[in-house]
Amino acid sequence: MRAGVAEFVRTVTARRRLPLDYSVASLRVVDRVVDGLRAAGPEQAAVARELFWLGAYAGEVFVRRAGAVWVDLDPGHQKLFGQLVGVRMPDGRAWNPIGKVANRFAAGPEESVQQLYFLLHGRLAVPALAGR
Repeated sequence: MRAGVAEFVRTVTARRRLPLDYSVASLRVVDRVVDGLRAAGPEQAAVARELFWLGAYAGEVFVRRAGAVWVDLDPGHQKLFGQLVGVRMPDGRAWNPIGKVANRFAAGPEESVQQLYFLLHGRLAVPALAGR
């Protein structure tokens, strides 16, 4: 997952000059990119790949900034989230950043990826590490 996210970030950053730097502030950029995709009016299926990778990027921010780890979700969480992977916080709770991005596309601004970060239970105060 991490290698795929890194490649997505390199490609999108170079092509569109988006400030995807794995910071918490960059989650607002994710929200805005999703809003732009939504405003363009395509069906969700037409942008599903982009939404997946934006969600994976958000998950990687959770890993780097909040102490989460990528996990293969158990069957109950897979059914609940509609995803095979998610992130688990240090307190054991599983979260679905990929689904949150899809929800932002479907429902609009009330589904904020950045706000989800601030609502995460069990966040660790992880120092910013350059190049990580």
